[in-house]
Amino acid sequence: MIATLILWAHALAALLFGALALSQIQRAGTALPRLAFLVALSATALWALAIAGIGAGDLMSWIAESVRNIAWLAFMVALVRRNHGAPAGTAVGVIYGIVLIVVVMGGGLSVLSVALAGSPDHAGIEQVAMIMRMLVAVAALVLVDHLYQSVAPAARDGIRLAAAALAGMWILDLGLYTLAYLGIGEAPTLTLIRGAAMVVLAPLFAVAVHRNGDWTLHLSRTVAYQSLSMAAVGLYILAMVLGTSALGAIGAPYGRIVQTAFVLGSTTAIVTILSTPWLRAWIKVKLAKHFFSHRYDYRAEWLRFTDTLGKPGDGAAPLEVRIVKAVADLTDSPAGLLLVPDGSGLGQGAAWNWDAAAVPTQSGEAGLARYLESTSRIIALDAVRGNAAEAAEMTSVPIWMLDRADAWVLVPLVHFGKLAGAILLARPPIDRRPDWEDLDLLRIAGRQVASYLAEARAQEALSDAQRFDEFNRRFAFIMHDIKNLVSQLSLVARNAERHADNPEFRADMVATLKDSAARMNDLLARLSQHNTARPDALAPVEIVPLIERVAALRRVQHPIATAGLRDALVLADPVRLEQLLGHLLQNAIEASPPGDPITVMVAQLGETIAIDVVDHGCGMSPVFIRDKLFKPFVSSKVGGFGLGAFEAQQLAEAMGGRVEVFSREGEGTRFRVSLPQARTGAGRVERAA
Repeated sequence: MIATLILWAHALAALLFGALALSQIQRAGTALPRLAFLVALSATALWALAIAGIGAGDLMSWIAESVRNIAWLAFMVALVRRNHGAPAGTAVGVIYGIVLIVVVMGGGLSVLSVALAGSPDHAGIEQVAMIMRMLVAVAALVLVDHLYQSVAPAARDGIRLAAAALAGMWILDLGLYTLAYLGIGEAPTLTLIRGAAMVVLAPLFAVAVHRNGDWTLHLSRTVAYQSLSMAAVGLYILAMVLGTSALGAIGAPYGRIVQTAFVLGSTTAIVTILSTPWLRAWIKVKLAKHFFSHRYDYRAEWLRFTDTLGKPGDGAAPLEVRIVKAVADLTDSPAGLLLVPDGSGLGQGAAWNWDAAAVPTQSGEAGLARYLESTSRIIALDAVRGNAAEAAEMTSVPIWMLDRADAWVLVPLVHFGKLAGAILLARPPIDRRPDWEDLDLLRIAGRQVASYLAEARAQEALSDAQRFDEFNRRFAFIMHDIKNLVSQLSLVARNAERHADNPEFRADMVATLKDSAARMNDLLARLSQHNTARPDALAPVEIVPLIERVAALRRVQHPIATAGLRDALVLADPVRLEQLLGHLLQNAIEASPPGDPITVMVAQLGETIAIDVVDHGCGMSPVFIRDKLFKPFVSSKVGGFGLGAFEAQQLAEAMGGRVEVFSREGEGTRFRVSLPQARTGAGRVERAA
């Protein structure tokens, strides 16, 4: 039993020191302290491996221990040599030389003791060798104290753990050799204690080296996590061996069953605990805090960040969703919400693992947008909740953000001084206040994704311009064909005036042809970009008769009810206004269930006349209204051009008016056209289909 535990303890120590040594190879270089530290780690791993594989009293084990001590002394010499201001440097060098001689002599006596195991002088040689080992431990402790004291007080934090680890190793040696010399305790038990203690000291050496700022050998985070995982697995196996060995004392027939239940139960418990996201996040935070000088491995984080943004792959999420995920992954945030410019404030954008339904349609007031654009500061919402933030910051944050307990930080996305949006991050599994590393990393990431958003919007605008160009080229061919048709009709009209025999037929034909030619010439002039045939002069238009005329043409498709001021007049172009209302009515018909009437209402609102087209159809979401409704070539209808709402908005703006939309999904939509009033009407008229 003791032999098995000695094997496991020293094997685990060898594994830990060996893994730490492997992690330093790339950084060792030619710097003396780093190279000496690597050699000392390797020698310690070989010594522990020799104890585990050969035994504590073997010749190679004693040689390995001497090599280990020499390596650590060399490491200490390298540190002393690096501290050029250390006092009494020559005297200390002499002491190191004497201790080195004692180490060699002690190792030689240990080898001689093994070689003369059957000799009468064996006992005497063994006692002298034991005394030499104690002298080595005492001298090494003195040198460790000198090493610590020789460092300036302001710089001792960097070497404190290293000195403690070395002192612990040699205090352990001194205690065990003293007990062995006095005959207190059994040799196997002392060997087991030594191996277990080295397992405990190995992480202390790791923490010591990676907290030092002068001779630090930067540990790869991947290697560190893998090494610690291997150590944890080794400890788990050791615990299983001890547990099953203890349970083996239970007699048959229940002993085997109890052992099996113990192994299965403990394994299930460990797997369940390690599978929890909270524990994984906690382990990651603690390892980063105690093993590394920085919380983040910036190279790895940036590679993951750019990979999420730049390599979407097949079936990947849209760019805005990938942007939110990439920023959230940096701080292990489980969710995020993108807020985009919407007028003077911020509106709801893409969400990643965020309940977007609980976010108001107007997600941020104008004050928040102005504050983020002017300061580019990341807002820690916990500081705002605790009244620990600046006054301007506290007054800018909307109430709904503070009411969300999971809302953690708000990251502005600023590109060339313009606010491209903001990302609201959820609280990480391990709750903590964002420190300077979090803020710096999020600030850099925010600038990067802001450029992605700006580029995407520029590409979208360029794409719209290209599609408009293609649309214009197609209509150029159409205008050419219409022009030819107009010429042919004009020729027919002229020939008919000269050669028709029937006067009445001739008159009708001439009138028809002239009317067709006039209409086509008018259409040709309107399609031309150099249109001068039709001025943009606005005139008073009686709105109700015009609405009745437009509605009458579409009542065969769908019931339409009208209501409004009888004598309402607007300043408008009647042809453009008729075209505008035609677009809105057609959209309402296509969105409404059969038989459900559409209502067109006219009302006076101050100095404007409002024309409402109301349906009770499927309705639209706020995101669709803001991002797609008034964009050209975006249509939810099969075969649609996506120009109806866009052209209606353009026509209204050309007449000095505007188009507004009020809609709820599943309840219906109200399009409101507001135009300047020409004269106040009186009375009301209402007619249903």
